[in-house]
Amino acid sequence: MADVSLKEAALIVGVVAACYWNSLFCGFVFDDVSAILDNKDLHPSTPLKNLFQNDFWGTPMSEERSHKSYRPLTVLTFRLNYLFSELNAVSYHFLNLVFHVVVCIVFLKVCKLFLDNRSSIVASLLFAVHPIHTEAVTGVVGRAELLSSIFFLAAFLSYTKSKGPDNTIVWTPIAVTVFLVAVATLCKEQGITVVGICCVYEVFIAQGYTLPALLDTAVQILRGKGSIPFSMLQTLLKLIVLMFSTLLLVVVRVQVIQSQLPVFTRFDNPAAVSPSPARQLTFNYLLPVNAWLLLNPSELCCDWTMGTIPLVESLLDVRNIATLTFFCCLGSLMVFSLRYPGDSSKTVLMALCFIVLPFIPASNLFFPVGFVVAERVLYVPSMGFCILVAHGWKKLSNKSVLRKISWVCLAAVLFTHALKTLHRNWDWESEYTLFMSALKVNKNNAKLWNNVGHALENEKNFERALQFFIQATQVQPDDIGAHMNVGRTYKNLNKTKEAEESYMIAKSLMPQIIPGKKYAARVAPNHLNVYINLANLIRANESRLEEADQLYRQAISMRPDFKQAYISRGELLLKMNKPLKAKEAYLRALELDRTNADLWYNLAIVYIELKDPTEALKNFNRALELNPMHKLALFNSALLMQESGDARLRPEAKQRLLHYVKEEPQDSNGYFNLGMLAMDDKKDMEAEAWMKKAIKLQPNFRSALFNLALLYSQTGKELMALPVLEDLLRYYPDHTKGLILKGDILMNQKKDIVGAKMCFEKILELDPNNVQGKHNLCVVYFEEKDLIKAEKCLVETLALAPHEEYIQRHLNIVRSKIAALGAVEQSSLPSDGTAATEAKKNSFQNLKEAKREKTTTQSTVDNKEHSKNKKSTEKSSVDKETPKKSTKEIKDIEKKRVAALKRLEEIERILNGE
Repeated sequence: MADVSLKEAALIVGVVAACYWNSLFCGFVFDDVSAILDNKDLHPSTPLKNLFQNDFWGTPMSEERSHKSYRPLTVLTFRLNYLFSELNAVSYHFLNLVFHVVVCIVFLKVCKLFLDNRSSIVASLLFAVHPIHTEAVTGVVGRAELLSSIFFLAAFLSYTKSKGPDNTIVWTPIAVTVFLVAVATLCKEQGITVVGICCVYEVFIAQGYTLPALLDTAVQILRGKGSIPFSMLQTLLKLIVLMFSTLLLVVVRVQVIQSQLPVFTRFDNPAAVSPSPARQLTFNYLLPVNAWLLLNPSELCCDWTMGTIPLVESLLDVRNIATLTFFCCLGSLMVFSLRYPGDSSKTVLMALCFIVLPFIPASNLFFPVGFVVAERVLYVPSMGFCILVAHGWKKLSNKSVLRKISWVCLAAVLFTHALKTLHRNWDWESEYTLFMSALKVNKNNAKLWNNVGHALENEKNFERALQFFIQATQVQPDDIGAHMNVGRTYKNLNKTKEAEESYMIAKSLMPQIIPGKKYAARVAPNHLNVYINLANLIRANESRLEEADQLYRQAISMRPDFKQAYISRGELLLKMNKPLKAKEAYLRALELDRTNADLWYNLAIVYIELKDPTEALKNFNRALELNPMHKLALFNSALLMQESGDARLRPEAKQRLLHYVKEEPQDSNGYFNLGMLAMDDKKDMEAEAWMKKAIKLQPNFRSALFNLALLYSQTGKELMALPVLEDLLRYYPDHTKGLILKGDILMNQKKDIVGAKMCFEKILELDPNNVQGKHNLCVVYFEEKDLIKAEKCLVETLALAPHEEYIQRHLNIVRSKIAALGAVEQSSLPSDGTAATEAKKNSFQNLKEAKREKTTTQSTVDNKEHSKNKKSTEKSSVDKETPKKSTKEIKDIEKKRVAALKRLEEIERILNGE
């Protein structure tokens, strides 16, 4: 076995780099979104064992919606990428490029088994630049092909060393081969097909048999004229070991998928659900289609499903000629390779094995797959094609007449293929460029129109997206998903009537329930989301909540394990003020999926509605155990801890809010609540810093503005509070407590009686029965030395609050003053006098303002497939009463009360003329 020289390896590296350098600038597109962006198995917080329990897309293998594609080792490499660079697409594409280089070098070593050195390099270069590989190399999910191919070729190379001197068996390479086959299969399923190639190699290459010789030996044995040769017995033993190990791998694989094939729809693979002979004719026609893509990769398409290739429904269809031609060519090559001895026939035979055997799992001939044609599955078969082309080129170049032409043709093919590959890579730059390039090749695939619409939708270009979605419904009128996309886009454009009409069309296309037959076996589970989307749309109308609930229940009746229906129904039941039923819905959903952090979070929200904060906190904690970075659980659990008044919980609340602001640095609510926690802990400077940060992000943040002003007033910085209050009242002119605080500061600190009076009069315009505002206006009258008006005002205030002792006392003081001074009004009630002091004493603690909003963001599946259920609770936690106060706090309050009473006594002595 010839080794690959450093120069040859450098040549391959240079060629691959020249063809695929621009793939580093591509993002995550198409299937990358599900396999990378949406796959939680990549996250370090996910246990490694999940990689071996879930499919390639992160879905548990036990679930019916699983594609049953079991490739844990490929997902492990994605996880390593995530560990070092998270979701930086460059690292993923770079690793794919490296793997392609490795495959090309190992392939060169395999070629040298059957071709001369020059032809081997030609085959390897052609493989390196072939445009059909862009989907496998530039598309990140194509890594499954790349990794599987490395171990596929390594297993084959190992097996070629199993023949020892004098045709003895060397078992170590066979054991290594079995191990490498298992590894290749764990990267992608087709890895197991290398066993078939090893069997063919053993019989026809290592042992040198031809088909006629084997038939002759078999006939002789059957006639009893001879015995089985020892070399053939050894060959049989090796084949039995290989086949037994393969059977064991197949059994394990079947156990992994729990003996269930994945559920595909007629949109994924129309021929798979077509009657005979259309099914057989179409599947056979797909073989020459794939062969043509290898021969002429000029029109490549990322998606060949739905109506891309119309069904071959009749024997008279002209496309059957292509099928016959393909089988004639294939049959001729097989006859030549199996019948005649010699190096040329052996090379052709191995080339055919590399073409045919790895393609069998994707051929639809033995079991249906979820696609019609997929370019990336041609990655390994193209190896055999390249060997065949290189062998043919060698034959031509050895003829003096055709030597120059063969070199020119080779150079032209390599150059044009390299240019096509380089150009094709740019198509994978974004989803929009990818699907638009596909539409240039095929306009009969509704999925492509839908995907362009999704790409535009992600850019918030709903008007253009709608055009593509509508076109998809015209190309495939019975496509439920397309009508759902139209409905969702109308909803985004606030055209609810049109949205409902589109959803109703989609709903009408759903198959009717057949008693005793499993519904999911006849329709894509995602299509059931039409009930969720329609219900989510109509429940915006308060009069149609029962109708929406009926739709959720209908979806559940069709599929009792439809988790999303329970989640959405739980939200609706909360809206209908039925928290106990909502709790039942979420508990049912948790029976189906206890690892869903969003479900535990929603259950916590239900317990908040049920006034059970202890259970709510427990469920928030469960959500955070499953997803430590669950932003809403971090935020709302911190608020719950803050509301509890338990000082022991404040440090943990602070840590959760710090994690939250790290994840959501632009959300002012996180900084505001950190400020409120700091105020509770008497950390005034820290509280000020957090409040300012919240206001910087949201200048009109009502609660942050007021509480910052309140903080200044409580810490002796009343004059600093005034500009903050000015900002608050500019945004919210009717902010009563802001007006009270501003009036108090103007009267007591600025001695601006006129300004204070304007504030209190504004309050009474907004709320004539506001006791605090009216009382403070009475104080202003007193300061203006209008005792009669002050008396009348206090009488009116006392009528509003007859049980407030301080108002009655102030009224008595004013009346005493009137009686004592008569017409002479020489004294004035100091600005910090009885009324003002008592007002502050009795009302200041109530000035803190809290803004508590609880918003429920519905979990709609109105996006491409479905989205997560979320609720958001924003709370300033400043209106709350703290049930427990420290001893120090109680003493401080008592000192302030005593000081106020002493000051009150002093003022009363002055008023009484003592």
